[in-house]
Amino acid sequence: MATATEIDRLVDLRRDLHRHPEPAWREFYTTARIVEACREIGVDDLHVGPDALASDARMAVPDDETLSEWSDRALEAGADEAIVSQLEGGHTGLIAELHRGEGPTVALRVDIDGLPRAESDDPEHVPAAEGFRSENEGAMHACGHDGHAAIGVGVLRAIAESDDFAGTLKVIFQPAEEQVGGAKAVAESGHLDDVDALLAIHLGLDHPTGEIVAGVEGFLAVAQVEAEFEGEPAHAGGRPEQGRNANQAMAAAIQNLYAIPRHSDGPTRVNAGIAEGGTASNVIPEYARLVVEVRGETTPLMEYVDDRARSVLEGAATMHECDLTISEDGRAPSATSDDELRDVVGAVAKGHADVERVLDRDDLAGSEDATYLMQAVQDNGGLAAYVGVGTDHPGGHHTATFDVDEDSIGIGVDVLSESIERIAADLP
Repeated sequence: MATATEIDRLVDLRRDLHRHPEPAWREFYTTARIVEACREIGVDDLHVGPDALASDARMAVPDDETLSEWSDRALEAGADEAIVSQLEGGHTGLIAELHRGEGPTVALRVDIDGLPRAESDDPEHVPAAEGFRSENEGAMHACGHDGHAAIGVGVLRAIAESDDFAGTLKVIFQPAEEQVGGAKAVAESGHLDDVDALLAIHLGLDHPTGEIVAGVEGFLAVAQVEAEFEGEPAHAGGRPEQGRNANQAMAAAIQNLYAIPRHSDGPTRVNAGIAEGGTASNVIPEYARLVVEVRGETTPLMEYVDDRARSVLEGAATMHECDLTISEDGRAPSATSDDELRDVVGAVAKGHADVERVLDRDDLAGSEDATYLMQAVQDNGGLAAYVGVGTDHPGGHHTATFDVDEDSIGIGVDVLSESIERIAADLP
């Protein structure tokens, strides 16, 4: 069981990361701090940045100017310059390994990125009241990934100091989950090829502190695409016939995206989340940008909506004589937790003094790119499960007042580290 001293150390780390949230592929400070924590533990192998990723498989990487801005910001905040230099080009994240003799390879995945949204400065908001509110204005840890990173470090230390683990532990500190753009790069890196069992985790998900979900289900496969419409400008009053209206094309696309037929095989979703274009009321808009997300209960259902959505975008562009560029911002399949791991986690959780309730399963009803990692391990004959660690969180996920109950960090470390020990002992 994690000691009070260790929990205090993890809370300090969590608060430091909360103070310096970084969105997808900009996790320079975050990665540097986690590297330092791993070195203090004394891990056997540390794969940092490009050594942890298949670079070409990264999705929705920001432009060089944005990356440089966030890299400089990390250095100004005190990040180790040598570590940050390893992350050049937005190659953030790391994989830490412990080798403890013969035995299976077990992996734990935690995500580390923040969200591009402002954090509340209300004096009743605990991070604001206790001095660890975001210092990166316009960015926030509004989904608990700061807590996930702390739990990952805590599990590393617990296994490093354990006499009850035989085999290899890999803790994956994954970037760019919120963009559903990071897990694919880890899945294709080769680091999962020898993994026999994988656990992925999430704090909260509307479950209170003291509650554990042994195996989350109901992942919706997701794809995010960006469409750029390019037309021809003209004076809206004097020569309207000379223009090709990009906003009209975008508007037609939005209208018809929501008209995509549902599917008899299961639930699907579509959302036009960002729509922007035009420069003035008297100018025919020559450029418009639309960001669309589609989901499905299964990967084939998501692909059905994705194919229809692309046809809608192309048709709208053709109708209004605009050029169209479509790029993919993120994608993740559906996944299912394996009963063998669910049973182990559930049994461990039921024996923990601070766990008041254990759920065998619950539906996420959302999307998560850990599914890439789960699928990769399962395709290689291994097992995977997604574990929910309850935490009392004021405000919903992705809101300005979101926060985690720090008592849940110790619970997560204990349940996951003991589960990893039992999984390693039970696997052939």
